[in-house]
Amino acid sequence: MGTVLSGKKGEKAVELARDSMESYVADGKRERPGCMEDVFYERVGAAVRLDSTRGRRRVRGSGVAYRRDKHLSESIVDAVIDASSECEGTSEVSRCELGSVAVTLCILSSVEEVGEDAVDRLEVGNHGAIVESGRDTGWMLPTVPVERGWSASEFLDRTCSKAGIEEGCWRDSTPNSSVYLFEGQLFREQKPGGVVKELELVAGV
Repeated sequence: MGTVLSGKKGEKAVELARDSMESYVADGKRERPGCMEDVFYERVGAAVRLDSTRGRRRVRGSGVAYRRDKHLSESIVDAVIDASSECEGTSEVSRCELGSVAVTLCILSSVEEVGEDAVDRLEVGNHGAIVESGRDTGWMLPTVPVERGWSASEFLDRTCSKAGIEEGCWRDSTPNSSVYLFEGQLFREQKPGGVVKELELVAGV
């Protein structure tokens, strides 16, 4: 594991994610983080999922910034803007939704490209997955296969599908596609703008 945030710093990271969402959705502006603690200047990626708490809980948007060419604070802002924007299957988050959208943030401590051995290396409950093909990217948090009862192969197949690539792309090294596994810390608002808790990841589920 690389970067590890304390509970307080995790809360600070989620606070930045929420401020970034509100700034982008309400004013169309990119949040400009001020002076941050040292850990936020490390070159680490971030992934954000926005969940609507209206009616049946559903995903309103998701975004990931996993290239290690930006500081953590910048990666969080990039991922939030991606999650808040219109994408396949979801519309742009609107101003009236801000009070009913909860933030889940994953700080990516490691991201590794894998090949045909992806299914053998993936630890369900510990690894998240990213599949990219050209400009299309699909990704899922480590908690998703546990919540859905998926095996490692099902998890990889669904991530391929989310990226708009035929399921099984990880099996035969489909040209122009890449598969990554990532580890990280997850922090989630218990309700929109509410208490933030770190989610415990359990490998080998």
